Amino acid sequence: MFDPPIHRRQGLSTKEAGQLLARYGPNTLPEGRDYSLWRVVKEVLREPMFIFLLVTGSLYMLLGEPAEGALLFGCILVIILITLYQTNKTEKALQALKDLSSPRALVIRDGREVRIAGREVVPGDLLVLHEGDRVAADARIVDQLNLQMDESLLTGESIPVRKSVWDGREQGGLPGGEDRPFIYSGTMILSGQGLAEVLATGQATQLGRIGRMMEAIKAQPTRLQKEIGRLILIIAAIGLVLCLLVVGILTWLDGNFLEALLYGLSMAMSMLPEEFAVVLTVFMALGAWRLGRHKVLTRQVNAIEALGSCTVLCTDKTGTLTENRMTVQAIQADGQSWHPGATPPGAALHQALTIAGWACPPQPSDPMEKAIHEAGVLANVPPQPDQLVKEYPLSRPRLALTRAYPSQTGDGVLVCMKGAPETVLAYCAIPDDVHARVMDEVASMAGSGLRVLALARADWTGPLPDEDPLGLPWQLAGLIGLADPIRPEVPEAVAACHQAGIRVAMITGDYPETARSIARQIGLPHADQVLTGQNLHDMKEDDLIDRIGITSVFARILPEQKLRIVELLQKQGEVVAMTGDGVNDVPALKKAQIGIAMGERGSDVAREASALVLLDDRFDSIVGAIRMGRRIFANLEKAMDYILAIHIPLAGLTALPVLIGSMPMLLWPIHIVFMELIIDPACSLLFEVQPSEKNIMNRPPRKATDTFFGRGDVVISIFKGLSLLAIVLGVYGVTAQLGFSEAEIRTTTFTSLVLANLAMILTDLSRTRYIFQILTRPHPLLYGIPIMNLALLALVLLVPGLNALFDFAMPDGRMILLALGAGLVAVTWFEGIKILGLYPGQKDQP
Repeated sequence: MFDPPIHRRQGLSTKEAGQLLARYGPNTLPEGRDYSLWRVVKEVLREPMFIFLLVTGSLYMLLGEPAEGALLFGCILVIILITLYQTNKTEKALQALKDLSSPRALVIRDGREVRIAGREVVPGDLLVLHEGDRVAADARIVDQLNLQMDESLLTGESIPVRKSVWDGREQGGLPGGEDRPFIYSGTMILSGQGLAEVLATGQATQLGRIGRMMEAIKAQPTRLQKEIGRLILIIAAIGLVLCLLVVGILTWLDGNFLEALLYGLSMAMSMLPEEFAVVLTVFMALGAWRLGRHKVLTRQVNAIEALGSCTVLCTDKTGTLTENRMTVQAIQADGQSWHPGATPPGAALHQALTIAGWACPPQPSDPMEKAIHEAGVLANVPPQPDQLVKEYPLSRPRLALTRAYPSQTGDGVLVCMKGAPETVLAYCAIPDDVHARVMDEVASMAGSGLRVLALARADWTGPLPDEDPLGLPWQLAGLIGLADPIRPEVPEAVAACHQAGIRVAMITGDYPETARSIARQIGLPHADQVLTGQNLHDMKEDDLIDRIGITSVFARILPEQKLRIVELLQKQGEVVAMTGDGVNDVPALKKAQIGIAMGERGSDVAREASALVLLDDRFDSIVGAIRMGRRIFANLEKAMDYILAIHIPLAGLTALPVLIGSMPMLLWPIHIVFMELIIDPACSLLFEVQPSEKNIMNRPPRKATDTFFGRGDVVISIFKGLSLLAIVLGVYGVTAQLGFSEAEIRTTTFTSLVLANLAMILTDLSRTRYIFQILTRPHPLLYGIPIMNLALLALVLLVPGLNALFDFAMPDGRMILLALGAGLVAVTWFEGIKILGLYPGQKDQP
């Protein structure tokens, strides 16, 4: 039984502890900043996009259109709520870190064991360690018995880490690595007992370093937000200048300020595409809902935009690429071998598996011992005898666990050993050539990514040694190899990423040999070119940037190095997605454009800091999210293209009467508001529900340097808008030549505008499918929205009161035929643009 020599270690006195607490401060992470509602509102309203929304909403209110104004003000409220949620994310993550870093602790004070609040632990305290406890501070071990830790919170690797006693010389240390004498705040004690002297508390701990890195990372607005804000500002400025010019010129010419103001406001309203902000909000909200249906929880909607242009996917190994459970993958004994899927093991192999199982505790907590037990059950290995004669625990330098049972065949005992091959072979009397051959086999198994244990047995009839069973007649029973198996869906998902032009990089704290093996199995390119944490530390940044651009496998990586890898990739212009589940992943998750946490096994801290959470922890869900992100981005691009195009004929039809004195005013504010009723649901809903374009995952990602509204996109939008304006003006010219009245001209021209607009909507829904293909894959909205638009048009044309309000004439056959002709010409023209491949990048699509 473990009995720490407390008579030599009285711990701190209460007075000393109080002085140290005053000197070093409480053992907690710093409080987050307090974001008041008013502060968040002010930050939101500083953005050009939302200033525009506020001004436009106020303009609608002044024009007596409360519904449109209320819609825009509602969008501002939604955005404020989203921003409140996002600005508190870092504070919640820091709070989760605080909860981990400040558990209650059992310490020795004034020679007695006392349990105190974790925040009261100070450097110099003696921590009493027991199985199941969470460590309250970074410390060095002064006594221990069979102490094993779960440091996955900091390293990402779930394999238990064996600990040793501090030798009085070793200085500092980082998490991970066997037989180290240091333990770390927030980690768990899996087994054993110990006594440790506290070295660091609060921000000075490894956990605190991660908290400081998180605070230093500031969220940046996305490229799309910047572009839309800039475009809206430009268009708003142009609209305001033209509005003032129109008001000034017409007032000077006619002296009628109110009529001039009405003309000017009509001009401004026709130009201002307030739908941009609405569409972006709706697409992101519905995108989050769609991702949720695919087991991906969206915590930060900006990540949806980034998904469509992701170029590098950085993923951890354990639990993401692998199943996070050890299984027996190979057994070697007496020249025979076995692996999963092979025929049942022969006698020698069965005996080796029996020795392995009997050398484990009956109810193990170690993942490898659990795997051995499961394999034994499947192979019908006889259960352990109830009576245990003696156990020799694993300790330094004897890295093996030995258990002795009454012999099943006669007098004496059967002693079973499993452990590190070097230790077990040292106990066995075998020739040098056999020893070399076995070690070659060990190296081969380890090279394929297996964790290898050697097995031995001894039959003994005399009394067992008290401390070390070295003198027993040990016989080598075989080798057993264990591994965390690859998730079955991963190789196909990795191949899909490569086909989509997305580089997959594995970042793990495991050893290079294991990382190479996993990389080969899942199909990563250049799997043998591993970059280690030591390489990252030693290389100059210029050399590292060149190397990191072609490396897919990173091994023995520390938390701050994960962050550095993300930063270096971003310096190269990459759009980085980063997966993680532990506290060690948090800084990199927050820095990456797309931070993806694991929902089932991920820590609260990682989930709080991430943009997306995989609810099923499946790697292929990431690929599905990227596919969905590309679909959302492509549909958003088509919607924005349509919005820009439709505002050109609206602006043209309001500007031309001012420039051409003989032309009647065709569009008043009420007509523009009616068009907005058509435009809004089309661009925010109809485009959003469109399925993915064909081969969307065979295209390379958008370059980080590409603008959302590139020159080609703007040119084609303007061209389509001018084409639509030309079609409507053609109808105007025909009606003027036929001697229509002003009301008849307005009726025919406006009806033509509505029908031609519907034609542009339907043809714009896809850039690879033609209109008859679009209509053969219907969505309820595909018919619902056009029918609703036509019904609204019929109401304002045919209901006498509404007809008069819009200054329309009652339509006749000539008007309807002209308008239908305009719609037909529009369909033909816009389909022709598609056939000729004039859309940017259309000819390059597979």
